[in-house]
Amino acid sequence: MPDASGQDKFMAMVSAKAEVTLPLSGFHPVSMLHHTEHVVATPRFPVIDYHNHLDAQEPAEVLRVMDACGIEHCVNITMQVGDAAVAQIERYRAADAKRFSTIGWMDWTGADARDFGSFVRLSLERLERLAAHGIVGFKIWKDLGLTVRDANGALLRVDDERLAPIFDRCGELGLPVMVHIGDPEAFFLPIDARNERYEELAAHPDWSFYGAQYSKDELLRQRDAVFKRHPLTTFVGAHIAENSEDLQRVSAMLDACPNVMVDISARASELGRQPYSARKFFLRYADRILFGADLVPEIEMYRLYYRFLETADEYFEYPTHASRQGRWMIYGLDLPEEVLFKVYRGNALRLLSDRF
Repeated sequence: MPDASGQDKFMAMVSAKAEVTLPLSGFHPVSMLHHTEHVVATPRFPVIDYHNHLDAQEPAEVLRVMDACGIEHCVNITMQVGDAAVAQIERYRAADAKRFSTIGWMDWTGADARDFGSFVRLSLERLERLAAHGIVGFKIWKDLGLTVRDANGALLRVDDERLAPIFDRCGELGLPVMVHIGDPEAFFLPIDARNERYEELAAHPDWSFYGAQYSKDELLRQRDAVFKRHPLTTFVGAHIAENSEDLQRVSAMLDACPNVMVDISARASELGRQPYSARKFFLRYADRILFGADLVPEIEMYRLYYRFLETADEYFEYPTHASRQGRWMIYGLDLPEEVLFKVYRGNALRLLSDRF
């Protein structure tokens, strides 16, 4: 039996344990698993990063990271419009026209929505201007379906037939249309204790779709209708077609829409926690998956992507932004070389053939 002093120490320790509270943001457990770690410093093949945002970056610094990480080419999806968009196109062209290209951003502002014909005509003029400056694609973002309204104040549907000339013209110009009109399923739920992305949404509450007029299911249905209506236009579904939690649904969409490709940008987190399903998906759709990071170019970030795609490592960190995406780890897919080549480079070459 412990002496009095020992008993006091024991009780004090128990009391201290009982009183300790730890904020969720301060919980950073260290895994006790013993397993092999493979650092992939450079990829098996030169990489084309088809989805990144470089407006706030310095081209020289981006090139330094690209050189260190085996990135052959990087596509900047500018978030600027008008003169500012042209300035970004020219800034990266001047830095290295062979290493950078630009996807333009749809600008819905300033059009006279009281006359939808003029609204579309102005949109087409903006598209033509950016095309004349050498964009390699055009992005439709989630403000369509969320905030863009017609002359009567009604929320504009993604599949509004009056927008058809824009998608048709992109097809005529040979410009792939990147589409991002939804987000993870958790973004459509209340930001509460049951939300698996609670910390991410608490840090970025403006990212939430909760309470939006259209559900995620409805937004995807509208988007898929556009894909089917414009078979001569190539579309890129950003972030595994915005539905990486449901690869069966993405597969059904790809089977129904042969004109659609997807990129993996910012979704290693989702794909890597379902490695069996994700590997099957990559093997089945190897010709239709594009590499993209969608994160600030950093050496460690790219190397985590390579580790995810190339190794069979278990339970490791995924590449992400500062607030992370969820409290889980990922597993490597150990993809075969023929798939890696297509995802890293081959598929993007089909969309950027005039750049190489």
